[in-house]
Amino acid sequence: MEGGPPETLLLLLLFSFASLLPALSTPATLQLQTHSLVLRPLPSPPTLASWPESEAESAAFSSESETSSSAAAAAAAATSTALSMELQHIDALSFNLTPQALFHLRLQRDASRVQSLSELAVAAAAASPGGNASLPRMGFSSSVVSGLAQGSGEYFTRLGVGTPARYVYMVLDTGSDVVWIQCAPCRKCYSQTDPVFDPSKSTSFAAISCSSPLCRRLDSPGCNQRRRCQYQVSYGDGSFTLGEFSTETLTFRRTRVGRIALGCGHDNEGLFIGAAGLLGLGRGRLSFPAQAGRRFNNKFSYCLVDRSSSSRPSSVIFGDAAMSRPARFTPLLKNPKLDTFYYVELIGMSVGGARVPGITASLFKLDPAGNGGVIVDSGTSVTRLTRPAYVALRDAFRAGASNLKRGPDFSLFDTCYDLSGKTEVKVPTVVLHFRGADVSLPASNYLIPVDSKGTFCFAFAGTMSGLSIIGNIQQQGFRVVFDLAGSRVGFSPRGCA
Repeated sequence: MEGGPPETLLLLLLFSFASLLPALSTPATLQLQTHSLVLRPLPSPPTLASWPESEAESAAFSSESETSSSAAAAAAAATSTALSMELQHIDALSFNLTPQALFHLRLQRDASRVQSLSELAVAAAAASPGGNASLPRMGFSSSVVSGLAQGSGEYFTRLGVGTPARYVYMVLDTGSDVVWIQCAPCRKCYSQTDPVFDPSKSTSFAAISCSSPLCRRLDSPGCNQRRRCQYQVSYGDGSFTLGEFSTETLTFRRTRVGRIALGCGHDNEGLFIGAAGLLGLGRGRLSFPAQAGRRFNNKFSYCLVDRSSSSRPSSVIFGDAAMSRPARFTPLLKNPKLDTFYYVELIGMSVGGARVPGITASLFKLDPAGNGGVIVDSGTSVTRLTRPAYVALRDAFRAGASNLKRGPDFSLFDTCYDLSGKTEVKVPTVVLHFRGADVSLPASNYLIPVDSKGTFCFAFAGTMSGLSIIGNIQQQGFRVVFDLAGSRVGFSPRGCA
């Protein structure tokens, strides 16, 4: 070797140095980023909180909440332009069911709802934007719980209807517009926890005539023999509510909101169990925010606590206090064919700290014809992504979680793990990249228990529909802020405290 040509020695030195390069040059950013997931079993059914039954109790309830409830409710109560209400999950109205049975019901409701929303998006007719009347500004809030009906919602609150106020459970739903309640006399009513509302006993109830502009705002207005406006709302699973369109006063704790247009349903089939009706929080012109928005400066927000934290209520806040916490905002988009849903622009996703190849904004584009897009929905549990995006996300997660023992598929979930015998595991991070806002999900928002045997599944699913949906499992723990005046939606982490 001593007599070897200098070129040979140089090549050997270069080869030796090159062999060291991978160890010297591997950047720390290529290391997998992880979250710790503390493993908890399926939660037991939540118990109903103490709710007001009269206006006197409502005042006491509100006063107590100002001092002992969540910080969000207290902040709202301390602000003259805010109203706060507690929310609960619909499972609190389900009695004598096991956690496994409740979870199966939730997935069944979810499938019906996704089908309903997708069909509505596809079949939507052109609708002109509605205006809001000029109203004095004020604020109010309430608590939220989950709705049990298929295709209708997951959270509900308790509020007063009529004068004097009769307190009932009402589902809150960002995917619906029309406010409605079961009314006596009932041709057909499903079972509800409270007595059916009797409009003849309310001094503030008023029918709407067929010629009223409010009646014409309905997608399919009707007219009965008494020349009163008739409404009908149908859901994707075949259920519906039908009756007279009217105006009534709603009471949120101590705050009354008068002349809210709502459906007084005399024929309600295949709908909720327990709740009396629905408070539509959609973006359409007949939703509660559209009708009363000026009273709370066109702002509201909700925070859905982790499903395993049944002792803590969720909350919804209307008014300036809805934006009391820093949030990452993304613009709301307009669907020219459908004004009910809250569309946002999802431009990518990351797993383990790296962008997922193949997931681009084009997969979620809302086109001029109203096809595609991504909506934020309180009533869908599991986030649905267009199939190509879901497959790319799933494969990236599987690669990052290759150290975990795979388990059998479960229902709509095709990426599950057998974590029996463990108390905590490391899982790759998942981040949703919206236009202008990166939302990093807690591990419990995407790897969830599905049985009592230690099986956990990746809580996303694919859809053949063009519509993608950000569901409430992924929203848990965030305060989701709807700034309708600014046409934007925000996500504030750890916003339930």
